[in-house]
Amino acid sequence: MDRPRVVDAHCHVPSERFTPRSFIRGAASNTHAMMAASGVGVSLASVLDRFLAEMQDHRAENLVAEMDAAGIDRTILLCPDFSYALRDCALTAEEVLLEHVEILQRHRGRFEAFAGVDPRWGADGVALFERAVSEWGFSGFKIYPPCGYTASDPGLFPFYEICAARSLPVTVHTGPTSPALSFHESRPFSCDVAARLFPGVTFILAHASIAFPEECLMMAAFRPNVYLDISGFQKNLYSEIGMGDLRRVLSGGVAHKILFGTDWPVFREFGSLADAVAAALKEDNALSDLSPAQSRMILSANIERILAQARAGDADALPRPSRAQVG
Repeated sequence: MDRPRVVDAHCHVPSERFTPRSFIRGAASNTHAMMAASGVGVSLASVLDRFLAEMQDHRAENLVAEMDAAGIDRTILLCPDFSYALRDCALTAEEVLLEHVEILQRHRGRFEAFAGVDPRWGADGVALFERAVSEWGFSGFKIYPPCGYTASDPGLFPFYEICAARSLPVTVHTGPTSPALSFHESRPFSCDVAARLFPGVTFILAHASIAFPEECLMMAAFRPNVYLDISGFQKNLYSEIGMGDLRRVLSGGVAHKILFGTDWPVFREFGSLADAVAAALKEDNALSDLSPAQSRMILSANIERILAQARAGDADALPRPSRAQVG
């Protein structure tokens, strides 16, 4: 059979310009603890140095090469806004988005990007998001509840109204993250009020097979506008419990609402980007339990349908500002 088309619906540019040092340090400490528990004798400083060395791909040149090696046709770059919660960010939220515009222009056809803006920036944040989607070519909204708000925070409603008018999807982080941030706000059920109040917005619950698979599956099964991504599935492959959670999500009757994603570069310790895709395509895993049609939906067709709806909705949105010169 021909190799299926693959679109990565959940990825980040591996750059410390976009991810604050405190977040990276927390992720490194978690990895160090896992390595120590496995009997691997390595210092936290060396783990952190390795993490930082791998976060220098500021223009996504290496990422494109890794996509080519992995056979990934297109990737969704997610731009969470850490700048309100973590004060050691190298760039403002606007600067992060503008640098992603340069990446979109530099690698035309390889990336889409979802803009992240913390709702606590208020009217200025709403205006920034409006500009990102109307002038700079962003295709969706990325929210990061561990920064201190839930997906149903009323401060997000003006952003969702923009998304509804333009048929833009919203990707919502669920589950744990770097210990620099809170885990309290990131349960999937926290999205329920927003999903009910904004039925025209597609909400994508990220990492659906990792921390709360049952909640994610219930939300996708009973809320027509809630979808799931399985980014971070690499972690599922290394234990019977994890593989069981992945199989539970994939076999839960919502294959038409599940998106493939890697969460690259977060899971580098499990191998390369090519390794992640190869693991998804091999014959003895949870994806292989699905029909070829279901696999195609998950690997690319579902996210491409969502993006096509966004393009159609954006074309119909009024008023439509002319594309501004970036800089």
